[in-house]
Amino acid sequence: MAAAPREVPELDAAAVERWRAGGGELVDLFAQARDAHGGVAGVRIGERPTVVVTGAEAVRQVLAVRPDRYVKRSHRARLLVGDGVLSATGEAWQRQRRMLQAQFTGRGMRRYEQRIAAAARTTAARWDAYARAGEVFDLGEEMRRFALDTIWRSLTGHALDAATERELASLPEVVAAMPSLPADSATAREAVAAELARIDAVAHRAIAAARDGGAGPDGPGLLHVLVEAGHTRPEYTDRLIRDELVTLMLAGHETTATTLTWLHLLLDRHPEERERALAAGPEGSPERQQAASALVHETLRFYPSAWILPRCAAEDDVLDGYAVAAGTDVVVCPYLTHRDPELWEKPEEFDPTRFTTPGRRPAHPGSYFPFGVGPRACLGLQFALRESVALLELLLPAHAPRFRSVPERAAYGLTVRPDGPTPAVLAG
Repeated sequence: MAAAPREVPELDAAAVERWRAGGGELVDLFAQARDAHGGVAGVRIGERPTVVVTGAEAVRQVLAVRPDRYVKRSHRARLLVGDGVLSATGEAWQRQRRMLQAQFTGRGMRRYEQRIAAAARTTAARWDAYARAGEVFDLGEEMRRFALDTIWRSLTGHALDAATERELASLPEVVAAMPSLPADSATAREAVAAELARIDAVAHRAIAAARDGGAGPDGPGLLHVLVEAGHTRPEYTDRLIRDELVTLMLAGHETTATTLTWLHLLLDRHPEERERALAAGPEGSPERQQAASALVHETLRFYPSAWILPRCAAEDDVLDGYAVAAGTDVVVCPYLTHRDPELWEKPEEFDPTRFTTPGRRPAHPGSYFPFGVGPRACLGLQFALRESVALLELLLPAHAPRFRSVPERAAYGLTVRPDGPTPAVLAG
């Protein structure tokens, strides 16, 4: 006879009050719950407890095995991305995901190889100029510029121009503002109305150009696929095309830029890992590419693209032996799973060889999921990895950034990002 499900253990109220009084980050509270009660633990901040999921098997159950029981309620970025695939649910999400999925398979990715390489070369040339001039620049802004140029080329077929880049600076501004926006959606939208208007203007111009056949030097981009869909699929209205375009711009550059910024900050603390990657093999070799990929993966282990994945229990369930009632808020936290000493050897050490040495990383699929796992895993996984490696192949041999100052902490918002500027100069 199967054992009766247990009640989810909760972090005691005194610990929550101490955390609240100390002004700690939410991740600190979640970590206390994990340390006290394991991979399925309750935290009561308001009237009802939130179930924090960090155990590998529980992660797999929530995201991969029973995604129909643990559903998205409303994505935090909805005021920005509308009904795009990031926030869509149910049948609408299924249709939109099928529409986009083919664009990010192995065959689909080949369409973007030249565009990724061109964006990487543009960034490398800009860094060469910085090095010659001894110019101080913000590394985080440079990574955002590269990632935005890459996704813009892939969407439109055109390189990112200066005017569009200035207007799309509103994207990270809205993302950074999200944690402090009012809960009421209308009030929140009003607070960032000017930024949203600039983003909408860019999107509408790009859509109009795609409709007029405005393919770039490398041919039509992913935006043209969306516009063509509007000719035969009535759900692809102007509004949905806009929402998908903004979703792809946001998801296609914000997380990659943040990952590459963290990667350089980590290499600043661990210069031996840069040398290890360069010594792995000659330029362009599979060994060098594998070493660069390992740098990206270990950075994503430390700072996953989304540090929490919120869900809501749509029905009663038993999660890894614990009873979870319908309506319960469930938060999967890859940030903590990736740092779990029961899963990872010396998890606080930056060690990219975990991803090049057989047997060094946990085999369980719920132990490493920087892009999610299961049917809602990020579509752009291969795209993000390919563009990151393409850039590192050019930058690592040529430049070692030296930071004038580094952020003292991380900011936990839509992504986990460095909380401050990253001024740097370049050394060969």
